[in-house]
Amino acid sequence: MPPLAAFEGNPDFVLSLARGLTVIEAFQDRPDGVTVGDVAVRTGLSRAAVRRLLITLELLGYASHNGPVYRLSSRALRLGFSFLSSSSLSAMAQPILEEISAAIHESSSLSMLEGDEIVYLARSATRRVMSVGLSVGSRLPAYCTSMGRVMLAAMPQQDLDSYMARVKLEARTPKSITKKARFAAELGRVRRQGYALVDEELEVGLRSLAVPVRSGSGKVVAAMNTGVQAARSTAQEMIDRFLPVLRDGAERLALALP
Repeated sequence: MPPLAAFEGNPDFVLSLARGLTVIEAFQDRPDGVTVGDVAVRTGLSRAAVRRLLITLELLGYASHNGPVYRLSSRALRLGFSFLSSSSLSAMAQPILEEISAAIHESSSLSMLEGDEIVYLARSATRRVMSVGLSVGSRLPAYCTSMGRVMLAAMPQQDLDSYMARVKLEARTPKSITKKARFAAELGRVRRQGYALVDEELEVGLRSLAVPVRSGSGKVVAAMNTGVQAARSTAQEMIDRFLPVLRDGAERLALALP
């Protein structure tokens, strides 16, 4: 979410709603819950404001607490389900992903770019390839994922320049690209070849291949990928065997988009 200060002066901006959504996002990657202090640090809001917002979420049924620790309740899932049930992209992609997985015997996924992260919108999982489980709603940094790279490569230059100025290329594995000049060159290569292959940069032992999904106007609106354990398939084998299947799936999905 953009900094709330960016909307100061906008008479249509509802600050209290924005603060509440910021607090909800502060629960991300915290399965053991959060305290008032945790949320204050993650959001930059005062402890008093955080406390009132958490109490409001609890009164509305979106959160619960045990002592100082707050957790989101199952009612919070309605927020995600509201998006998924209204997203024709997710619904249209699911059967295509299942066909891809059946053809290549590997998991496949669809994601969109949200801020500096990718968000999984649909997934057909045949086996677990990462140490952490992935599901609809999971988020990963865009810079070290194949789906993120095909979407970053399609950005308008001004937006990409802004992203490059703020992103921190943290090493996830010894193979991770951490130099911005090299990363920019890699995005250029992705743009030219029309796909991204990330070879053990996100997690040791994981290779991922992604292609862009374009709307009817030609704009890249999402990305589709497959990920495999490196011991099962070389990078070249993925390009030879999986790339045509992914491209076919992305093209079929594109035909259904406005």
